[in-house]
Order: sequence, then C-alpha cells, then structure tokens
Amino acid sequence: MTAPLAPHLSAADISLNLRSASKAALLADLARRAAARCGLAEADLRHALLTREALGSTGFGGGIAVPHARIPGLAAPLLAFVRLDRKLAYDAIDGAPVDLVMLLLSPAADDATHLSLLAAISRKLRAPAVATGLRHATTPADALAWLTAP
Repeated sequence: MTAPLAPHLSAADISLNLRSASKAALLADLARRAAARCGLAEADLRHALLTREALGSTGFGGGIAVPHARIPGLAAPLLAFVRLDRKLAYDAIDGAPVDLVMLLLSPAADDATHLSLLAAISRKLRAPAVATGLRHATTPADALAWLTAP
C-alpha cells in the first residue's frame, strides 16, 4: 500500500511556471523553499539532494523528475511540486528534459514512508492524464487537485 500524497501537500507547496537556469539551480531553489518550510538549513538540504543526485538521476522519463532525499532532523515528510516554465536538461533516464518536478524529503529513519511516498508519486505522475492535467493547470489549486485525486 502506498502513502497518500494529500496529507503532505497543499496549494502553498506548488509553484507553476517556475523559471530555472539549470538542474543545479533548480535543486538549490527546491532546497531554499523546503528550508523555509521545515526550519532546517538550506545548505544541508541542498547537499542531501545533490548527494542523492550523484548516485543517479532522479529524472525518470516523460519530462518528470522526483528529486528526493532522507533528511536527519526532519520531523515529517515534505513534498513540493514545481512545473517549470520551460523544459530543463536533467540527465533523465530517457534523455528528455523535464518540466514536472516533485520534491520528496523524508525523515532519515523512516525508510518505509519514504519508499511508499516515492512509489505513490511515481505512480501518480506516470499517469498520462495526470501529467497532462499538471501541464495545463492554471492555478496551484488545480495542480493540487490532479496530485491528490484518488
């Protein structure tokens, strides 16, 4: 059973048409946004994302990336969704650039929840109707509805 996304995501966690110059700049921006929400150091979050990315790209194809990391000191899972204003080179498995990005940060010791959320995110974003809906969403609330619908 996979974890539902709704308890960890709100319209305030969604940015549409975000401009980013590079993959590194995107990950830094995601770390900055996450740090503001959870109170942990931006540098630590950025380092964790870059360290995970060094193991292999979190771009899994179809224009979708799910940067993720387990974070010491994080109290609860943190999700954020970003739709980029233009596709960005990301070293994805299919070589295609990405425009849909879901950040997942999980408490370091909670492997089961991390894997469950990662599976739920993957399943949700791989659904063609959801990806299309997210690409055409006009407000964060619209995107949230696509991400949290059963």
